[in-house]
Amino acid sequence: MEDQTISAVELSRRAALSALGKKAEELVILDVRELVSYAQFFVICHGTNTRQVAAIAEAVRRDIKDELGDVPLGIEGQRSARWVLVDYGDVIIHVFEEHQRPFYDLEGLWVDAPRLPLPQDERTSPAPPARPAM
Repeated sequence: MEDQTISAVELSRRAALSALGKKAEELVILDVRELVSYAQFFVICHGTNTRQVAAIAEAVRRDIKDELGDVPLGIEGQRSARWVLVDYGDVIIHVFEEHQRPFYDLEGLWVDAPRLPLPQDERTSPAPPARPAM
């Protein structure tokens, strides 16, 4: 039987692509595997207003469900949309309203966490240049 488990890396990259698709700003993926026991990755970003924060969090939830078949264990902060936390267990997505992010400073709190490179969206990336004919 084929293992259909979604890797935490894959889930964090898919969440990042979904957030970036809704124009999330200053997105980072922190690898916290060596620092905490309750998660492997934090995806952190912000929107410029609460409407955008809500849209980013909803896009992440919807896209991960549609593309990877996974649903969050919980979602917090949807009503106020100043800081929405989408919890997938090994991956926790934090979507802040722009003015809330510096107050909580998660990147400063987890300064020792390595950052994963941001993914490229294969669906929208330009095709590689064609080789010239000889």
